[in-house]
Amino acid sequence: MNAPLTPRKLRVATASLSGCFGCHMSFLDIDERLLELAALVDFDRSPITDIKHCSQRCDVALVEGGVCNAENVHVLRELRANSKMVVALGACAVNGGLPAQRNHLDVGQCLQQVYRTPDGSTAIPNDPELPLLLDKVYPINEIVRVDYFLPGCPPSGDTIWKFMTDLLTGRTPRIEHPLLKFD
Repeated sequence: MNAPLTPRKLRVATASLSGCFGCHMSFLDIDERLLELAALVDFDRSPITDIKHCSQRCDVALVEGGVCNAENVHVLRELRANSKMVVALGACAVNGGLPAQRNHLDVGQCLQQVYRTPDGSTAIPNDPELPLLLDKVYPINEIVRVDYFLPGCPPSGDTIWKFMTDLLTGRTPRIEHPLLKFD
């Protein structure tokens, strides 16, 4: 007699680009269900694990934040290359969110104003360790292919839980009202 097959755990990566980290906080807001989720998934690259790069191919990458600098582009492309599915998590990843408010401003003029010294000169940081700013903030789907979008600022823990449990049970994720929010 064969032993019953146990389903393979999903390998999940998460990343926060240019945003407030609110979507990761909502992820943690699934509360005690985190323990249930931890039994069903293996976390790879994530602030939750402190793993900085995917250790192996992931099933799902949850990405929050818009893309505003060269490092964000690098992280996002690395996640896409190492994940079967990429999910835009929250308003910043979906449409640029609050960070995209700078899109109507000239980045050079902003830096001149922000880094003005008391004597009126400017001292814009010029360190090779600092990532190069992009001309604007982009939603992640303008940089890589995105498989699912979970809007909200941030999406609720219940919304994230519903999405993840749909994936885990083999259903196509479907978020409906009242979990689907655009604020």
